[in-house]
Amino acid sequence: MYVAVRRYEGVSDPQKVAQVAEEGFVPIISEMPGFVAHYLVDAGDGVMVATSVFEHKDAEEQSTFRAGE
Repeated sequence: MYVAVRRYEGVSDPQKVAQVAEEGFVPIISEMPGFVAHYLVDAGDGVMVATSVFEHKDAEEQSTFRAGE
């Protein structure tokens, strides 16, 4: 298994971030071969942590590229 963990700071509206991720980012990465799961956690104090799980290294790397877009 391969995991991509992303930390976002300065989040003022966690619900909006979750909505954008669920409607925009997750559909993209869920189509990648080997996609297992995506989790988004509000860590408090304007910090959110996203974790994406894949069976293949290539898909994990591609998800990181897509997240940067």
